[in-house]
Amino acid sequence: MPRHERWKIILILVILIASVLAIYPPDEKIKLGLDLKGGVHILLQAKGTPDNPITGDSIERLIAVMRNRIDQYGVAEPVIQREGGDRVVVELPGLDDPEAAIELIGKTAMLEFRPVVDVTPAIPREPERQNYDTDEEYQSALKRWQEYRDQSLSLEEELRARSQSDPSFTVARGEDGRIYLLGPAEVTGKHLTDARVAFDNLGRPVVTLKFNREGTNLFDELSSENIGKQVAILLDGAVISAPVVQERISAGEAQISGRFTTDEAQRLAIMLRAGALPVTVEILETRSIGPTLGADSIRSGVKAGLIGAALIFVFIIIYYSAIGLVADISLVMTILLLLAGLASFKATLTLPGIAGIILTIGMSVDGNILIYERIKEELRSGKTVMASVDAGFRKAFITIIDANLTTLFAAVFLFYYGTGPIRGFAVTLSIGILASVFCAVFVTRVLLRILISKRKKLLFPAFKERS
Repeated sequence: MPRHERWKIILILVILIASVLAIYPPDEKIKLGLDLKGGVHILLQAKGTPDNPITGDSIERLIAVMRNRIDQYGVAEPVIQREGGDRVVVELPGLDDPEAAIELIGKTAMLEFRPVVDVTPAIPREPERQNYDTDEEYQSALKRWQEYRDQSLSLEEELRARSQSDPSFTVARGEDGRIYLLGPAEVTGKHLTDARVAFDNLGRPVVTLKFNREGTNLFDELSSENIGKQVAILLDGAVISAPVVQERISAGEAQISGRFTTDEAQRLAIMLRAGALPVTVEILETRSIGPTLGADSIRSGVKAGLIGAALIFVFIIIYYSAIGLVADISLVMTILLLLAGLASFKATLTLPGIAGIILTIGMSVDGNILIYERIKEELRSGKTVMASVDAGFRKAFITIIDANLTTLFAAVFLFYYGTGPIRGFAVTLSIGILASVFCAVFVTRVLLRILISKRKKLLFPAFKERS
């Protein structure tokens, strides 16, 4: 084998092994859509208020925010549609953690920064009898706890009374059980431009925030007026943290820390980036759903695809003999690259996606036929086999690129303007086009040159050397 061909074989083998690793095991790597696998069905009820009633526009904005959240969460091809005047149906294809997705969908994610005016002390846990040696010790500890609790409850009532006397004040409960009396919301989620997950110096996940120009100025004022004091960070009316401001913050950035896991911090960042829901929602129903097409339809579709592919493989071998086997090897690698692309991009495979795979097989065979017919033309003109192969690939290259580029543009427009299964078809077709062009103009050529260099007598008669 010529030395300059070895690196090409090595590259093909590396790509082949990487593709197999990318799709193995296929049950875990290839995500199936609602039509093939089923998923989770969620029915949501929008709830308005006198100040924020339910309107057609608010429902449309609700759907837009939900779609943005779900897309960022990585769930491909969800079904999100309006039902009636104030309900939304969400169907998500197979999920590893449905509860996390439900939380992501149902949480309003209204972010606020408010100065802390006053706060109740944290109420300790109620004493337990087994932690004390005698009943007298337990009763004494219980009495002290009750007195402490009563004082906290009394202070809570006082804070609520103060909030009623001043409309700019509000009362909120913290995750630690404390009751906070808070000033007006100085900075809110509408001032955010980005929210990302990071880690503090102890390796704990946090959410970093970036504000727009208005938010930067407001946060600068809030921090400068509350140095040495607490500023509460509220999410959906609950205090998730209340750090003490150590210095003026004028860079337009802040950080939310808490008892987050990495996944929880990621979901919070997604919700903040996507924005708050325009209205609150209540989850009325959650249930698992089976494949929408039914098992018989799925089996029939897959069977038709396999039979069609098998017929193409057999036809190529019969018509082109040994070099037909080269085309079939190239075709198998095209399919592997396509599946590896779907797995790498975490795309969802649906029945229209399977149609895209079958179309890719046809287009890949079409490219090989163009190349082989050009080679035959060059042979008939009197050139040697190797020269005919090089000329055939060179002349077929422009035609292949032109035809596939046109189809790729159509797939891009389908993805941009389409939704659901249409986008799935567009993704599959786009990856398939790139894979088929690579395999047709590179893999097939390398394998053919190796076969010819070995001077195997398996080539069809038109490929015999001419004296």
